Amino acid sequence: MYNETITLPNGIAAPKLGLGTWLIPDDAAAEAVRQAAAIGYRHFDTAQAYGNERGVSEGVRTCGVPREELFVVSKVAAEHKSYAAAKQSIEKTLAVMELDYLDLMIIHSPQPWVEVNQSENRYFEENREVWRALEDAYEAGKLRAIGVSNFLRGDIDSLRETARVKPMVNQILAHISNTPLDLISYCADKGMILEAYSPVAHGEAIKNPQIARMAEKYRVTIPQLCIRYDLQLGMIALPKTANPEHMKINAAVDFVISDEDMESLKAMERIRDYGEASRFAVFGGKLNRN
Repeated sequence: MYNETITLPNGIAAPKLGLGTWLIPDDAAAEAVRQAAAIGYRHFDTAQAYGNERGVSEGVRTCGVPREELFVVSKVAAEHKSYAAAKQSIEKTLAVMELDYLDLMIIHSPQPWVEVNQSENRYFEENREVWRALEDAYEAGKLRAIGVSNFLRGDIDSLRETARVKPMVNQILAHISNTPLDLISYCADKGMILEAYSPVAHGEAIKNPQIARMAEKYRVTIPQLCIRYDLQLGMIALPKTANPEHMKINAAVDFVISDEDMESLKAMERIRDYGEASRFAVFGGKLNRN
């Protein structure tokens, strides 16, 4: 089991490999978390928008691993764009999850989903208010770390201008054939940790013959290669699955991709059609729902 950690800007250690839970139903989430914890996973990522916070927390509370050894993450829904709405949603998440604190909570998107890629409004002022609610919860000890998701450079710059607590994390879509290197570099320069969701490209990487050939070279599966790629970029990787066998395979990523092959993977032609894998995907340097 891959068990390396990365240190957030405030000194909190986060496991570099986590379990994503998008599209895992609430009634199946608890067992998925328990299975993952038994394998060795200690990082679990959910969101208000996923509708499975209750199930994920049940798994966290019943998996037999002490709470302090787990890293539990949720996200303020993209539609909450006021201080009051964000504060209420944070309190509701803690109540629904029956947890005294979360290890990380992030703003899910700078724009409400209905406006993604359809509006030039980046909600700068509104996101500052949501951030203020996260700061207050952080300073009250309800959240151990706070961050953002799907934020671009301008979105982060706007937050940083007025933030008491600088954003610690940006969770973004990043995988072989779609790696936003400029954004990754910018976030690193600001001391932020990057998290990569959908490291297997919503499953599309499995169909890519170039990626398949590279995986064969290392005698690993395509998902293993994709996860290792994000890890070697210095990112937290969040593959999502409810299948225990897939969890085990995804966690067997102790091999090393050579520098030459990493450069080749960075330069790989971009996947442009994700099909039905993600109805909410919006690319061209913009956003994705997960």
